[in-house]
Amino acid sequence: MTIQLRPAKPSDVRNLASLIEPYAARRILISKELISYFEDVQEFTVAADGDRLVGCGALHVLWDDIAEVRTLAVSGEVLGTGVGHQLLTRLEARAREMGLKRLFCLTFEVDFFTRHGFRVIEGTPVGTDVYQELLRSHDDGVAEFLDLAKVKPNTLGNTRMLKELY
Repeated sequence: MTIQLRPAKPSDVRNLASLIEPYAARRILISKELISYFEDVQEFTVAADGDRLVGCGALHVLWDDIAEVRTLAVSGEVLGTGVGHQLLTRLEARAREMGLKRLFCLTFEVDFFTRHGFRVIEGTPVGTDVYQELLRSHDDGVAEFLDLAKVKPNTLGNTRMLKELY
């Protein structure tokens, strides 16, 4: 198996959705409509084995110094082979290239993210002024970041984690 990481393309979206669906069915990842993946395709990095997608992850900028790692998933046959590590490393490199200082994630995979330098946090890691600006977003992921009541069913059991980029 030769894994190649690359930016996602619109032609990948249906395969992305298929890769994510088993995680969404188990409520590990948020279930989204196909149109949402098309709208956000530029945020995704994919791991491909030839023509087959075996992993994905997205970097969603929240503010001038912070982004969220979203929808990090690998297919069952490559679990434990380092594909998730490669994807997270690539997303982190992209964040650094963009001048971001912090990465946030909302996850059930606490051990995985801890091994990659994330730490468990309480609350939302932004000031009141930024919080007020983010309230204007229509993105459900931003609502989850803000820990708003309307998305609590989506976030039950998830752990809020943060990594400082140096």
